[in-house]
Amino acid sequence: MLADGDVVLRPIKLRDQRAWREVNRRNRDWLRPWEATIPPPTPSGPITHRPTFRQMVRHLRSEAGAGRMLPFVIEYRGQLVGQLTVAGITWGSMCSGHVGYWVDEAVAGRGVMPTAVALVVDHCFRGVGLHRIEVCIRPENRPSRRVVEKLGFREEGLRPRYLHIDGAWRDHLVFALTAEEVPDGLLARWRRARAQEARRAERAAGAGDASDAPDAPRNPRSTPGNPAERP
Repeated sequence: MLADGDVVLRPIKLRDQRAWREVNRRNRDWLRPWEATIPPPTPSGPITHRPTFRQMVRHLRSEAGAGRMLPFVIEYRGQLVGQLTVAGITWGSMCSGHVGYWVDEAVAGRGVMPTAVALVVDHCFRGVGLHRIEVCIRPENRPSRRVVEKLGFREEGLRPRYLHIDGAWRDHLVFALTAEEVPDGLLARWRRARAQEARRAERAAGAGDASDAPDAPRNPRSTPGNPAERP
């Protein structure tokens, strides 16, 4: 189990089925544009179907047992709110993996997903021994892009028609980090970024209070509400 404050990552279990399905049901429209889909079968290819929850969990456990995957659910204040998987783990001269995730819209914007990604990246670098982690995101998926931007992942380029998402082959942007880029840990970097953001918000709030005072001087270059002054 990995945890920081109200955010907990733990291995996915068969008994998560009811909570997992409920979160997915409530977020169907929120998640559909970004969900992986099964491409149409080719004449010579196998016929595949979307797995059931139990089949998914058994597959994830099998891959985890083989050392190719780390499957987690995300809990926030004791409630299941999402899923995060480190997949495609490769050893030898590469020592890398890629991270995929989704989160309940009800908790989006509270720092849950950046915290979860930071926790798992630190675990991969410090506990598992991986050297590189990447995240592939559709260019249109601004919420997911904000997660990696907040954490300081490098954007490496575009992979055309990389994954079958929402019924078609979609382009993805590649974001990555190596262990050398976060010597103090990604969670520590994220905490510093949040602290700086909180300080900026406090300064902006103080400036707003001062401008509302009867005798406060007004500076037209830094008036409250100016987009350049927002945290």
